[in-house]
Amino acid sequence: MVDMFRIINFSVLLKTLVGLTVAFSIALYAMIDWLWPETSLIKLFTIASTVGAVLITAVSTSFISRKIWSLLSLFDGSLFPDINGAWEGEITFGESKLVARAIIRQTLSHTQIDLHTPTSKSITLESTPVTEGGQPRLYYVHRVTPRNPDWYIYTGSTLFDIRRVEINGIVRLGKL
Repeated sequence: MVDMFRIINFSVLLKTLVGLTVAFSIALYAMIDWLWPETSLIKLFTIASTVGAVLITAVSTSFISRKIWSLLSLFDGSLFPDINGAWEGEITFGESKLVARAIIRQTLSHTQIDLHTPTSKSITLESTPVTEGGQPRLYYVHRVTPRNPDWYIYTGSTLFDIRRVEINGIVRLGKL
C-alpha cells in the first residue's frame, strides 16, 4: 500500500491554526480588556489578524516547523523522517554509478533538493514523500542542467530510498 502525503495532514493543521488563533486572540483580548477596560472591539480584530499571521508564519518557517515536526515525531513514529541537511550518495543507472551530493531543505509543506554531480546540477520541480510498506521514500521530479554546455537541459524523475541504519544501538538515517 502506498500512502502519499505531505509531511502532515493540512486539514488538521489548518483547523488547529484556526482554533489556536481564536483561543489566543480571545485570551489576549481578555487580558487587554482587563488591563485597559476602555479598549474597543476593533482591537480584537487587530489582535486576531496579528496572531493568525504570527502562527501561520511560524508554521511555514523551517526552524519552527522542524521543532513542531520533531515534537510530532515523538507521538507518531510513522511520521516521515526529517531529512534536512547535506547528503552524499550515488546515482545508479544500469551498471553505472555516479557520485552525488545533495542539499535538502524540508519543511512541513515541501521538500527542496539541490543535487550536484561531477557532470550536472539539478533543482526540484516537485517532490512527494511517501511510505511504502513502512519504508519512507521520496519521489522527486527535477530539472537537470549539465555542466557541459553542449548537452541539453532535461527533466527527470528519481526515487530516493530513505534508509534507517542502526549504529551502536542508535537508529539513524542512512545516506541517500
